[in-house]
Order: sequence, then C-alpha cells, then structure tokens
Amino acid sequence: MTYTALLPSVLIGAVASARSMTPMAALAGARLAHRRTPGRLVLLDHPLFRFGALAMGAGELFGDKMKSAPDRTVFLGLLARVLSAGIAGAALAPRGRERQGAALAVGTAVPMAYLTLRGRKRAMRAIGQTNSGLIEDALIVGAGMAVVAWAVGRR
Repeated sequence: MTYTALLPSVLIGAVASARSMTPMAALAGARLAHRRTPGRLVLLDHPLFRFGALAMGAGELFGDKMKSAPDRTVFLGLLARVLSAGIAGAALAPRGRERQGAALAVGTAVPMAYLTLRGRKRAMRAIGQTNSGLIEDALIVGAGMAVVAWAVGRR
C-alpha cells in the first residue's frame, strides 16, 4: 500500500473544514451514481440517509450566507465536522484501514476549520459575506466532488 492510499481521507477532511455537510453529500452523490467507496459505508446505502445528506449539503450552502450563521468553530459546527469527516474519511480509506482514514480526516478537519474561517473572514471584509461564501462554495463543493470521484475511481 502506497503513502497516497489515505490521501483521499486527508483531503475530504480539508473539505469538511469549510463545509461540514459537503463530504456526506458528495458521497451520497457517488452512491446515487452507483459508485462504491473503497471503505465500508453502509449508512448511505439507506435512501433516507442518502437523500438526507444531499438535502443537508444543499441547506448548508444556503444557510452559510445568512448574517446569523455561526462560525464554523463553534461547538456544534466542529462536532458536525468531526462526524462528517470521520464517516467520509473512513469511506474513502482502503478497506481494512477505515479507522485510520477517519482519524486522519478528523485530524485535518478540526485545525483546518480555524484556518478556513480565518480566510473566509478576510474574504468577507474584502468582498462581502455572500460573494465570499459563493466563491468558497464553488471551491469546496468542487473539491469534495473531485476527491470522492478520485477515490471511488481508484477502487
């Protein structure tokens, strides 16, 4: 097994740092396209969870633009990142290495949440909340889809 085997788990953790629901939504999209992840992900085999993940991913994109949206580093924001990154990191890890993938994803998501928040606040000062959010959405959703596509394609 090469050193890149767990790279998708690390990268999906970085995605979760900026958008907590995007990793799960990207995995749900892959499941809808009948693609299997390297690691086990039984949760998204159930239609309720699959469509729920997509709905939550879309909802997060809208909610982030609200003036009342909390910082991603509040307790519940970090908890959502930990859960999403852990599940997605395990799913994108090679079979038998799911725990390592989850740990790496969570270990990336939490500290990166502080860095991505700092970048977002800087962008908000420069171009406003909505514009900075839309740009961040495009980058993060694209990255999430690319990481999942790469991981399921390597399988």
